[in-house]
Amino acid sequence: MNLSKSLYVRGVQCAKSLWLKIYKNEELEKLSQSTMDKFSVGNRVGEFACGLFPNGVKIEFEGSTFEEKYIQTKKLLENNQEIIYEATFLYEGIVVMIDILQNTKEGLIINEVKSSTTLKEIYKQDCALQYFVLKNLNYVIKQVNLIHIDNTYIRGEELELKKLFVICDITDEVRAKQEEVKKNLACFSEVLQGQNEPDIDIGEHCFNPYPCEAYEYCWEKQRGLCQRENIFCIAGLRKDKKFALYKRGIVEFRDIKDFSSFDTKQKGQIQASLNKQVVCDKEQIRRFLNTLSYPIYHLDFETFTQAIPEYKGIKPYMQIPFQYSLHIDNKNTLEHREFLSECGVDPRLELAKSLVSDIPKDVCVLAYNASFEKGVIRNLATLYPSLSEHLLNIEQNIKDLMIPFKNRAYYHYKMQGSYSIKKVLPALIPEMEEAYKKLNLIHDGSEAMQSFEAMQYMSEDERKSYHQALLEYCKLDTLAMVKVLAFLEEIVS
Repeated sequence: MNLSKSLYVRGVQCAKSLWLKIYKNEELEKLSQSTMDKFSVGNRVGEFACGLFPNGVKIEFEGSTFEEKYIQTKKLLENNQEIIYEATFLYEGIVVMIDILQNTKEGLIINEVKSSTTLKEIYKQDCALQYFVLKNLNYVIKQVNLIHIDNTYIRGEELELKKLFVICDITDEVRAKQEEVKKNLACFSEVLQGQNEPDIDIGEHCFNPYPCEAYEYCWEKQRGLCQRENIFCIAGLRKDKKFALYKRGIVEFRDIKDFSSFDTKQKGQIQASLNKQVVCDKEQIRRFLNTLSYPIYHLDFETFTQAIPEYKGIKPYMQIPFQYSLHIDNKNTLEHREFLSECGVDPRLELAKSLVSDIPKDVCVLAYNASFEKGVIRNLATLYPSLSEHLLNIEQNIKDLMIPFKNRAYYHYKMQGSYSIKKVLPALIPEMEEAYKKLNLIHDGSEAMQSFEAMQYMSEDERKSYHQALLEYCKLDTLAMVKVLAFLEEIVS
């Protein structure tokens, strides 16, 4: 059995996924750009964590086999090298590469680095395999540490690694898992020796601890669950309840006979779907519209995050605004303003200055899911006292376009129980969905965030293309809000 840490963790989540990875890899979804970016962030965090243990020797990944890496590691340990990065060990076909290995007189210290802000159970499984391999190679293991990011850390002028990272001693927990590791390895060996695909049904393990790459294969190809409405589409229903229904053979909405376990909104979604209904409470919509006053400033931010804070006042994974779009609706005319930061610099001050220039005090500002925009503006107000009064005035005057949909004043069965803009927009204004598809390079907020961070490493021509694509995408977001508001106004007119 050839097994790595990542394959072991995959098997812990689902043995079928492990089997598919080995025998039917083509059935697994290709890694998304978002997933690849997470790997990149993880690598970068690992590199910074090495600064906690300086003067080490790195076992380079490229240019040698795992056997050669193992031999190099052994030689370094024999020569009393105190710190080794990516120390590599082999035992009965199992290969582990330890992020940071400390070689002390009392024994080895395993340090596993994660870009997460919490200590997750699956990380302990990862470390337990590392412990198992080293123990069976007859090394003395003094300690096992899990190093993760402290998301309460706020960067000052300089980055302080000892405050950025939390070092957790998980030695006892890892030792307690050794029998479990043996059982898992025996199970995986048996599974991988079999030529037949394991008969494992879908369940909560499809999402926990990671979204499974076999989702489309298991859910759509084998069970046809993704292209039609079913109990897994019921909004606000806990996953365990969905799977309890599934195990009882209740999959389609028409299979549901007892509605007592569903709340009012869930019942409404199911009935609306079965009857192809559209619910419209004109009086409630009218009350919402009466809270607005023209001109209306439709606002949308784009943000990115940094695991390793590069700018003063930033926490790990804090939302950093780099762009906004502003459609100013004067009832009969429409004006557009925008801001997009240069890449590779702290965008916050220039964005804040532009925002107070574009939005006067005491005007009606409209956002979709306004708590996000409000939070961004409050953070800017805290950071820049000279702009604080104006920024907080803007924040206090923001209204939320999501409210009529969240409160089910308007509900279309195509919204599938959701009030997110991604579900609302296609149901109300189908042509807008097509407009997003026709955009060049950037089609959603995730792509916008990833592209902005990557732009600083692009060629000048490519950077210009992405700059324009970001402007077009964000502009479409606020234009969509203008059209949604017009839709609501037409309903009650």
